[in-house]
Order: sequence, then C-alpha cells, then structure tokens
Amino acid sequence: MSTFRLARPSAALLGTLLATPAAWANGPSADVSPAALDERARKAASGTFREFVELLALPNDQSVPEDIRKNAAFLDAAFTRRGFATRQIPNEGRPMVFAEYPGATPGQKTVLFYFHLDGQAVTPAEWAQESPWKAALKRRTAAGWETLPTDLLYGTDVDPEWRLFARSSSDDKGPILMFLAAFDAIREHGLAPGVRVKVLLDSQEEKGSPSIPRVVAHNRDMLLADAVVIVDGPRHETNQPTVAFGNRGLLAATLRVFGARSELHSGHFGNYSPNPAQRLATLLASMKDESGRVTVPGFYDGVGFDEPTKKLLADVPDDEAALRKRLGIAASDRVGASYQESLQYPSLNVRGLSAADVGGKVRTVVPASAVAEIDIRTVPETPPERLQALLTKHVEAQGYHLVKGVPDDDERATHPKLASLTFADTFAQGRAARTDVQAPIAQWITGALRKTFGREPVRIRMMGGTVPILALVEPMDAPFVNLPLVNPDNAQHAANENLRIGNYVDGVKTLIGVLTEPF
Repeated sequence: MSTFRLARPSAALLGTLLATPAAWANGPSADVSPAALDERARKAASGTFREFVELLALPNDQSVPEDIRKNAAFLDAAFTRRGFATRQIPNEGRPMVFAEYPGATPGQKTVLFYFHLDGQAVTPAEWAQESPWKAALKRRTAAGWETLPTDLLYGTDVDPEWRLFARSSSDDKGPILMFLAAFDAIREHGLAPGVRVKVLLDSQEEKGSPSIPRVVAHNRDMLLADAVVIVDGPRHETNQPTVAFGNRGLLAATLRVFGARSELHSGHFGNYSPNPAQRLATLLASMKDESGRVTVPGFYDGVGFDEPTKKLLADVPDDEAALRKRLGIAASDRVGASYQESLQYPSLNVRGLSAADVGGKVRTVVPASAVAEIDIRTVPETPPERLQALLTKHVEAQGYHLVKGVPDDDERATHPKLASLTFADTFAQGRAARTDVQAPIAQWITGALRKTFGREPVRIRMMGGTVPILALVEPMDAPFVNLPLVNPDNAQHAANENLRIGNYVDGVKTLIGVLTEPF
C-alpha cells in the first residue's frame, strides 16, 4: 500500500522546508525540490483534515438558509484565523463570504478565487453510511468499499487512495479547505503570495447563483480583480493536473403539443383525434438526424476551428474507447470529430417526456397533451437569444401555431396543429464564456501548473457543464479560468459523493504553486 508518510523529515529536507521567502520568489518549483514541495503539501493537507471533517458535518443544502449561515460563519472564522480580512455579504438570508489577504506588494495583479459553500440536497437512505453529513473514510477492496476509522486520517500513514465520503466533500468544500491548507504552508514558511488574493464563497451556486449579478453590482469595487480563478469541478478523466478555459451556457425550454380538449378513450377515438404524444415524437425527430446532429437551420452557425484550436483539442488525452465502454454505448453521436470537439458545439437535449402521466400507470387513452422538457447548451458563438429564435422558427415551420398557455376555443377551431414553447430564465446561465488560451491569465496558470508538476497540464478549451461565471466576470471585464482539483469519479450531486485523499493533497500542492507564482 502506497502511503503518505508524515514522520519527521530528514535534516537536509528540513533545511529545504525552512527556506526563506526568496526561495519561492518565482514559483514553488523554481528553487524548491519536488520532494520538499510534496512534503509541504502533505503536511499542510494533514493539518486541515480534522477541520475538513468538521466542515463536512455542517449540512449545506442551498435551500435551507440556516444551513448556509452556519457554513458561512465557519468559513469566515477559518479565513480569519489565517490572517484574511473577511466580510459576510448579505444575500437574502444566505450570506456569501468575501476574504482578502493583506500585505499585497504595490503593482501586484489581483486574482479573485471563486468557490461555493452551498451543496445539493440529499436523500440519506441512498447513502452507504450513517449520514451524508458524517464523513466516512473508506478504502476500495475487491468486495467493494470498506469503512475505516476516521481517526486514521489524522495519523502519519495516509493512503492517497482512501476516500472521504460526504455531501460537498468534492463539490466544493474540499477545494476550499485545500486553499486554506495551501495558505497554511505559505504562512508557515514565511512566504508571500505572488498575487493580491481575493476570495468569494458563493452561497447559491447549486441554484445557479441567481444573486451573483446583484452582489457584484453592489460590491464591484471590493470584488474588482484582474482575473478570476474558478476552483470547482473534477480534473480530466486521467486525473492529471487540469485547467479549463470556458464553459457552455444553459437554456431550458418546455415544448407542449396539444390534442383534444380532454383525454379520450383510445378505442372510440384512436383513429380520429390526433395523438399529441405521436405528434410530439415526430416534431422532436425533426430536430435531429440519425447521427445526432441538430437539424434546426442555423443551429451551428459560427462554430469553426483554426489549426491551433484543432491541436489544442487533439492534445487532450481522452480515451474514447474506454469512455464509450464506461457509458455503455457502442458508438457516439457524430456532432464533432472527437469528444472534445463535440463540446465546442451547442447541444439540444431532450431531458424529459410525459403524456397522460398518472404516477407511472398507463391507461388506454389518447392524451390531451404531451410535453418535452429540453435543455440547450450554448457556446460563445451561439448566444441563447439566437438559438431560442431558431428553435421557435423551426417548430412553426413544422406547421404548428404557437400559443401562450392553453389554447382557447377559437385557436382550437382554427389551427390543426397547436403547441406552446416556453423558455425559462435558467438562473441567468444562458450565455457561455471562454478565455483565449493565449491570454495572460491562461499563460500564468498553465505556467504555474507546469512548474509545480514538471509536465504540461491537460488544457480543456470548453467544459461541457455550465457555471454562472459570466455574471461574475462580465461586470469586472476580467478574464477567467477554471481550476478543477477533485477526482473525476467523485459522484458530485449524487449519493455517495467522495473525495480521493490523493487529490486533496495534490490540490494543496496545486494551489501552493498557483498562489506563489507571480502574475
């Protein structure tokens, strides 16, 4: 079993560990050996394990204001203990936490590090442990996951393959504690950050951060930064150091096709009254071809790749055969030439269907209506307003008269094909965002990861998921990058969410490298 041994270091190593601030003047790996940097990260991580477990014990369901207030208070105190000036930002009973590290050197660039302290709801019966809020230390065996005494985490021999299971262990409490541990290492060795550090802990990220625009508008001067680093999400599937430069936006739609005024007996009316479920299926089929490509005219307009972009996408070390095997599919859609390329296009996904639904039971009726819930992922080249207009035009081109709400008698008598198409304001997340890979912030963080780990990080041009980043960075006119730290198989948002201990230590190491690298 490979372990992290945290026993007393050798005299030679101890001398390196006690290096002066000048030793990290140009990043941690410039004058510090890899072994010393690893030891610093392990020691700092070990020193925060107990604090991490305590934080995980606090429920943080984003829908429960009292939970959020307790987490905000805990983290406010944790940052204050480390010398940060902190402030809780009022937010309709769910305060956000702002922190700033004092003593910045004149002329230093300011970087705002964004995390979130709220979490998804839980169903305790689905978790293979006493409670989702009581962290369980486990190791994988041939028979499955074996629970270990949590106290083992506080010892000197810690297996990097152990995992801590709890809600928000990876999304996003783990990265917050990694950040605090990195500052513990920096402070212990008398070092100073290479940038002016600001921190924002969002309290409604799991709800789509609806209050971010207002919070930024009211606190713009306090939050103002030259760049933003989003510390959230999993590393690449290979679990190598990863940086992502963009994320897709999200637009949600509800498409309802109407039939008769009420449900009808399928024997009496099955060949007479049009079936809205069948019509909905035909309408949805008109939106995509057999290869999975969206056939709504103009849907992909504007998306293209120059040669550097093609190389960037090709350099991502995806194992698509293994990915298809894990997903349980024989072949993928052919929207893009690869998995990474497919993420650069907008998508149209049917996420739910219903007709004559009575709790899963079926009846011999012609439904009165049929509903499809749709999500559309946007990219910077395809703004949500345009895709919304294109989809609306496409539905109308199939012969449908669109109504608001339920059609009235005149509409039913006049139009043979009736539907409604409504779009939700999905937490102001409709717009995608992306930073150029040649931008100074991209070069800075890529260089810091290269120095810290001695190899090129995985560079992701566009993440498939959506985070509410544009509402944060646009008012400040600041570029951003996403720095994911947790294991790819962390089960975030699901039962049995977990964080691999090796990723926790690696995350501390990553943040030491980033924080001490001048921008």
